[in-house]
Amino acid sequence: MTTIEKEIFKRKRILKELLVPYGFIEESSGFAYSKSMMDGSFTAEIRVGAEGCITGKVIDAETGEEYTNYRTGNTAGSFSGKVREEYTGILEDIAEKCCVKEFFIEPQSNRITEEIGHRYGVLPEFLWSRFPGYGVFRKEAGGKWFGIIMNIGKEKLIPDESGEIEILNIKLDKQVPVYLRKEHIFPSWHLSKKSWVTVILDDSLSDEEILNLVDISYKNASAAGEWIIPANPKYYDVVNAFNDTDTILWKQSSNIHPGDIVYLYVAAPYSAVLFACEVTETDIPYTFRNKDLSMKKVMRIRLLHRYDKNLFTFAVLGRYGINAVRGPRRITEKLSSDLKAEYKEKEIKN
Repeated sequence: MTTIEKEIFKRKRILKELLVPYGFIEESSGFAYSKSMMDGSFTAEIRVGAEGCITGKVIDAETGEEYTNYRTGNTAGSFSGKVREEYTGILEDIAEKCCVKEFFIEPQSNRITEEIGHRYGVLPEFLWSRFPGYGVFRKEAGGKWFGIIMNIGKEKLIPDESGEIEILNIKLDKQVPVYLRKEHIFPSWHLSKKSWVTVILDDSLSDEEILNLVDISYKNASAAGEWIIPANPKYYDVVNAFNDTDTILWKQSSNIHPGDIVYLYVAAPYSAVLFACEVTETDIPYTFRNKDLSMKKVMRIRLLHRYDKNLFTFAVLGRYGINAVRGPRRITEKLSSDLKAEYKEKEIKN
């Protein structure tokens, strides 16, 4: 169950050295703080446990009993709503003055993130405004994902249980069947179940066990996964598709995965690679059929770069051994290097 305290202190870490100066009293089991509220009618009592867990009560000054009406249902505009608002303000002030921000909710998530930073020199990237708590880890060389932490409902993995959890998806490829036989390792949620597994970041597995899996995933995240895919402007105005947004849906090949890079080759009258995009989501159900095209699923792609129409033309691609672009096809290391060099150079200049 999500409490007011848990919501306010989500993705925050208490700095215990700041508690006493703020007004907390240190006790054997943690720290305690009280403050009068609602013109003296109530007292807020806040406790910080030894492990940094935040709990709180509102005590009725007249009866000495805990008042709880502000925690239930829609209290907006009511007396209990005013109690909730003032109590929330007290918690938010503590959070602002006694905490530092964390990337994730769970302590294990943040410990794993810190160790990934030490080992590989990368921090999580938060790519989606709709899912601000989803953090992607990717190799600097090639940009391939080797992990993603997400906050989801526990019932998505364990149907009979509920509550918010954080999970880590890890790419184990051919070793997936082996690890799925182990306790606390689940079929991947949201990513390909053939290549990825999911673990819950609740200390069911030790940090060492999880980081061993991360090491495997990091090795599996090669620089492969770069594709040229055809785009026919007769069927879809891809030339103007990115004018108002940097993210669009595109027909998906089953071999393409999140983190892959796709280069859109736009057919005549352009006959050239015009866009570099990153795949941010795959396996999105999408039913479409007409005389020219049918789709059962799509992927979400995010614009990385627009190419000048005269740079990577059909004739130029022929020099790299590409003489037709009829469907998604992997590209050579040399072509990958040259495609990236053009927009990396532009980034540096800007």
